[in-house]
Amino acid sequence: MFFSKPGDYKACGLFSLEHFFLIFATLVCVAIALKKTVHKSKNEVYKIIKKLTIAVWILEIVKILYTVGYLKLTDVKEWLPLYYCSLLLYASFLSSFTKGTFKRMGDVFLATGSLVGGIVFILLPTTSLPKYPAFHFISIHSFFFHGVMVYLTILINKTHYIELERQDVMYFASLVGIICLLALVVNLEFNSNLMFISENFPHTPIEIIYKLTGRYFTPLMILGQMFLPFFAVYGIIRKIEKKEKIVETEQQEIA
Repeated sequence: MFFSKPGDYKACGLFSLEHFFLIFATLVCVAIALKKTVHKSKNEVYKIIKKLTIAVWILEIVKILYTVGYLKLTDVKEWLPLYYCSLLLYASFLSSFTKGTFKRMGDVFLATGSLVGGIVFILLPTTSLPKYPAFHFISIHSFFFHGVMVYLTILINKTHYIELERQDVMYFASLVGIICLLALVVNLEFNSNLMFISENFPHTPIEIIYKLTGRYFTPLMILGQMFLPFFAVYGIIRKIEKKEKIVETEQQEIA
Protein backbone atom coordinates (compact mmCIF):
# COMPACT_ATOMS: atom_id res chain seq x y z
CA MET A 1 0.00 0.00 0.00
CA PHE A 2 2.75 2.45 0.90
CA PHE A 3 4.04 2.66 -2.69
CA SER A 4 0.89 1.51 -4.49
CA LYS A 5 -0.39 3.10 -7.66
CA PRO A 6 -3.48 5.36 -7.70
CA GLY A 7 -6.59 3.19 -7.82
CA ASP A 8 -5.00 0.11 -6.24
CA TYR A 9 -6.53 1.07 -2.90
CA LYS A 10 -9.36 3.35 -1.86
CA ALA A 11 -8.23 6.98 -1.72
CA CYS A 12 -8.34 8.74 1.63
CA GLY A 13 -10.31 11.72 0.30
CA LEU A 14 -10.69 15.17 1.78
CA PHE A 15 -12.22 15.71 5.24
CA SER A 16 -12.42 11.99 5.91
CA LEU A 17 -11.63 10.45 9.29
CA GLU A 18 -8.16 9.56 8.02
CA HIS A 19 -7.61 13.13 6.82
CA PHE A 20 -8.49 14.52 10.26
CA PHE A 21 -6.14 11.98 11.82
CA LEU A 22 -3.29 13.18 9.57
CA ILE A 23 -4.06 16.79 10.53
CA PHE A 24 -4.02 15.87 14.21
CA ALA A 25 -0.82 13.82 13.91
CA THR A 26 0.93 16.61 12.01
CA LEU A 27 -0.03 19.26 14.55
CA VAL A 28 1.07 17.03 17.44
CA CYS A 29 4.45 16.46 15.77
CA VAL A 30 4.86 20.20 15.15
CA ALA A 31 3.97 20.96 18.77
CA ILE A 32 6.44 18.38 20.11
CA ALA A 33 9.20 19.64 17.82
CA LEU A 34 8.57 23.23 18.91
CA LYS A 35 8.56 22.32 22.59
CA LYS A 36 12.00 20.75 22.19
CA THR A 37 13.54 23.47 20.02
CA VAL A 38 11.83 26.79 20.73
CA HIS A 39 14.55 27.81 23.20
CA LYS A 40 17.44 27.01 20.87
CA SER A 41 20.10 29.57 19.95
CA LYS A 42 20.30 31.12 16.49
CA ASN A 43 23.19 28.85 15.55
CA GLU A 44 21.20 25.80 16.64
CA VAL A 45 18.17 26.97 14.68
CA TYR A 46 20.40 27.37 11.62
CA LYS A 47 21.51 23.75 12.02
CA ILE A 48 17.88 22.60 12.33
CA ILE A 49 16.95 24.44 9.13
CA LYS A 50 19.94 22.91 7.34
CA LYS A 51 19.09 19.36 8.44
CA LEU A 52 15.45 19.78 7.40
CA THR A 53 16.58 21.25 4.08
CA ILE A 54 18.58 18.12 3.32
CA ALA A 55 15.66 15.91 4.45
CA VAL A 56 13.01 17.62 2.31
CA TRP A 57 15.28 17.61 -0.74
CA ILE A 58 16.01 13.89 -0.37
CA LEU A 59 12.30 13.12 0.00
CA GLU A 60 11.49 15.33 -2.99
CA ILE A 61 13.97 13.45 -5.16
CA VAL A 62 12.47 10.13 -4.01
CA LYS A 63 9.02 11.49 -4.86
CA ILE A 64 10.15 12.51 -8.36
CA LEU A 65 11.73 9.09 -8.96
CA TYR A 66 8.57 7.38 -7.73
CA THR A 67 6.33 9.55 -9.91
CA VAL A 68 8.37 9.41 -13.10
CA GLY A 69 10.09 6.03 -12.74
CA TYR A 70 7.40 3.90 -11.10
CA LEU A 71 4.11 5.59 -11.98
CA LYS A 72 5.39 6.65 -15.43
CA LEU A 73 3.81 10.10 -15.02
CA THR A 74 6.02 12.33 -17.15
CA ASP A 75 3.78 15.42 -17.41
CA VAL A 76 5.68 18.28 -15.76
CA LYS A 77 2.71 19.13 -13.55
CA GLU A 78 3.08 15.72 -11.89
CA TRP A 79 6.72 15.95 -10.85
CA LEU A 80 8.35 19.35 -11.41
CA PRO A 81 8.55 21.23 -8.06
CA LEU A 82 7.33 24.63 -9.24
CA TYR A 83 4.33 25.23 -7.00
CA TYR A 84 3.91 27.68 -4.14
CA CYS A 85 4.69 25.06 -1.51
CA SER A 86 7.74 23.97 -3.51
CA LEU A 87 9.24 27.27 -2.45
CA LEU A 88 10.17 25.52 0.80
CA LEU A 89 12.83 23.65 -1.18
CA TYR A 90 14.40 26.78 -2.64
CA ALA A 91 13.96 29.03 0.40
CA SER A 92 15.46 26.48 2.77
CA PHE A 93 18.39 25.94 0.39
CA LEU A 94 19.03 29.69 0.23
CA SER A 95 18.70 29.95 4.00
CA SER A 96 21.10 27.06 4.62
CA PHE A 97 23.73 27.32 1.92
CA THR A 98 24.00 30.97 0.84
CA LYS A 99 24.80 34.31 2.44
CA GLY A 100 23.77 37.95 2.22
CA THR A 101 20.81 38.85 0.03
CA PHE A 102 20.06 35.29 -1.06
CA LYS A 103 20.10 33.98 2.51
CA ARG A 104 17.80 36.80 3.59
CA MET A 105 15.46 35.91 0.74
CA GLY A 106 15.23 32.34 1.98
CA ASP A 107 14.91 33.32 5.65
CA VAL A 108 12.08 35.77 4.94
CA PHE A 109 10.04 33.21 3.05
CA LEU A 110 10.51 30.62 5.78
CA ALA A 111 9.47 33.20 8.39
CA THR A 112 6.27 34.24 6.58
CA GLY A 113 4.87 32.59 3.47
CA SER A 114 5.90 29.12 4.52
CA LEU A 115 3.19 29.16 7.19
CA VAL A 116 0.47 30.03 4.68
CA GLY A 117 1.40 27.24 2.29
CA GLY A 118 1.68 24.72 5.08
CA ILE A 119 -1.69 25.48 6.67
CA VAL A 120 -3.59 25.67 3.37
CA PHE A 121 -2.28 22.32 2.19
CA ILE A 122 -2.80 20.52 5.50
CA LEU A 123 -6.45 21.59 5.35
CA LEU A 124 -6.82 21.04 1.60
CA PRO A 125 -4.33 18.37 0.44
CA THR A 126 -5.78 18.32 -3.06
CA THR A 127 -2.74 16.74 -4.71
CA SER A 128 -2.44 13.71 -2.43
CA LEU A 129 -5.46 12.48 -0.45
CA PRO A 130 -7.98 12.53 -3.33
CA LYS A 131 -5.79 9.99 -5.15
CA TYR A 132 -3.95 8.02 -2.48
CA PRO A 133 -4.69 6.25 0.85
CA ALA A 134 -3.71 8.02 4.06
CA PHE A 135 -0.88 5.53 4.70
CA HIS A 136 0.89 6.10 1.39
CA PHE A 137 4.28 7.59 0.59
CA ILE A 138 2.77 10.57 -1.25
CA SER A 139 0.31 11.31 1.57
CA ILE A 140 2.83 10.94 4.39
CA HIS A 141 5.43 12.91 2.46
CA SER A 142 3.00 15.74 1.79
CA PHE A 143 1.96 16.10 5.44
CA PHE A 144 5.57 15.92 6.63
CA PHE A 145 6.61 18.49 4.02
CA HIS A 146 3.86 20.94 4.92
CA GLY A 147 4.26 20.27 8.61
CA VAL A 148 7.88 21.38 8.21
CA MET A 149 6.62 24.59 6.57
CA VAL A 150 4.44 25.39 9.59
CA TYR A 151 7.13 24.35 12.08
CA LEU A 152 9.89 26.49 10.56
CA THR A 153 7.80 29.66 10.45
CA ILE A 154 6.86 29.36 14.10
CA LEU A 155 10.38 28.35 15.16
CA ILE A 156 12.06 31.21 13.30
CA ASN A 157 9.71 33.79 14.79
CA LYS A 158 9.62 32.42 18.33
CA THR A 159 13.42 32.25 18.52
CA HIS A 160 13.84 35.60 16.71
CA TYR A 161 16.18 33.89 14.29
CA ILE A 162 15.57 36.92 12.10
CA GLU A 163 13.83 40.19 12.87
CA LEU A 164 11.23 40.80 10.18
CA GLU A 165 10.76 44.26 8.74
CA ARG A 166 8.09 45.57 6.38
CA GLN A 167 10.63 46.14 3.60
CA ASP A 168 11.45 42.43 3.67
CA VAL A 169 8.47 42.02 1.40
CA MET A 170 10.82 42.78 -1.49
CA TYR A 171 12.90 39.70 -0.66
CA PHE A 172 9.73 37.62 -0.45
CA ALA A 173 8.25 39.04 -3.66
CA SER A 174 11.52 38.53 -5.55
CA LEU A 175 11.73 34.83 -4.69
CA VAL A 176 8.07 34.12 -5.43
CA GLY A 177 8.21 36.26 -8.59
CA ILE A 178 11.20 34.33 -9.96
CA ILE A 179 9.46 30.99 -9.39
CA CYS A 180 6.25 32.33 -10.96
CA LEU A 181 8.20 33.48 -14.02
CA LEU A 182 9.84 30.07 -14.40
CA ALA A 183 6.48 28.37 -13.93
CA LEU A 184 4.84 30.61 -16.53
CA VAL A 185 7.53 29.76 -19.10
CA VAL A 186 7.08 26.02 -18.44
CA ASN A 187 3.29 26.37 -18.54
CA LEU A 188 3.41 28.04 -21.94
CA GLU A 189 5.80 25.43 -23.29
CA PHE A 190 4.10 22.33 -21.90
CA ASN A 191 0.48 23.51 -21.50
CA SER A 192 0.67 23.00 -17.75
CA ASN A 193 -0.53 24.93 -14.70
CA LEU A 194 2.45 25.15 -12.34
CA MET A 195 2.01 27.66 -9.48
CA PHE A 196 -1.70 27.55 -10.49
CA ILE A 197 -1.23 30.78 -12.45
CA SER A 198 -2.23 29.77 -15.98
CA GLU A 199 -5.53 27.89 -15.66
CA ASN A 200 -8.44 27.19 -13.39
CA PHE A 201 -8.02 24.55 -10.67
CA PRO A 202 -11.58 23.19 -10.37
CA HIS A 203 -13.17 22.30 -7.02
CA THR A 204 -10.70 24.45 -5.07
CA PRO A 205 -10.80 28.08 -3.85
CA ILE A 206 -8.72 28.95 -6.93
CA GLU A 207 -11.84 28.36 -9.03
CA ILE A 208 -13.55 31.29 -7.28
CA ILE A 209 -10.61 33.57 -8.05
CA TYR A 210 -10.55 32.35 -11.64
CA LYS A 211 -14.21 33.19 -12.18
CA LEU A 212 -13.92 36.60 -10.52
CA THR A 213 -10.78 37.77 -12.31
CA GLY A 214 -11.36 36.48 -15.84
CA ARG A 215 -8.58 37.46 -18.24
CA TYR A 216 -6.65 39.11 -15.41
CA PHE A 217 -6.34 35.80 -13.57
CA THR A 218 -2.66 35.16 -14.32
CA PRO A 219 -1.20 38.57 -13.36
CA LEU A 220 -3.42 38.82 -10.27
CA MET A 221 -2.50 35.30 -9.13
CA ILE A 222 1.17 36.12 -9.51
CA LEU A 223 0.89 39.43 -7.65
CA GLY A 224 -1.29 37.86 -4.97
CA GLN A 225 1.27 35.14 -4.26
CA MET A 226 4.10 37.69 -4.31
CA PHE A 227 2.63 39.95 -1.62
CA LEU A 228 -0.44 38.66 0.25
CA PRO A 229 1.14 35.76 2.19
CA PHE A 230 3.93 37.99 3.47
CA PHE A 231 1.67 40.77 4.72
CA ALA A 232 -0.82 38.30 6.21
CA VAL A 233 1.81 36.63 8.39
CA TYR A 234 3.76 39.84 9.03
CA GLY A 235 0.58 41.47 10.35
CA ILE A 236 -0.14 38.54 12.66
CA ILE A 237 3.43 38.57 13.99
CA ARG A 238 3.26 42.29 14.74
CA LYS A 239 -0.04 41.89 16.62
CA ILE A 240 1.35 39.04 18.70
CA GLU A 241 4.47 41.06 19.53
CA LYS A 242 2.36 44.04 20.62
CA LYS A 243 0.27 41.86 22.93
CA GLU A 244 3.42 40.30 24.39
CA LYS A 245 4.87 43.76 25.09
CA ILE A 246 1.64 44.87 26.80
CA VAL A 247 1.63 41.77 29.00
CA GLU A 248 5.32 42.26 29.81
CA THR A 249 4.73 45.92 30.75
CA GLU A 250 1.79 45.00 32.99
CA GLN A 251 3.85 42.33 34.74
CA GLN A 252 6.66 44.80 35.34
CA GLU A 253 4.22 47.32 36.82
CA ILE A 254 2.79 44.68 39.14
CA ALA A 255 6.27 43.65 40.24
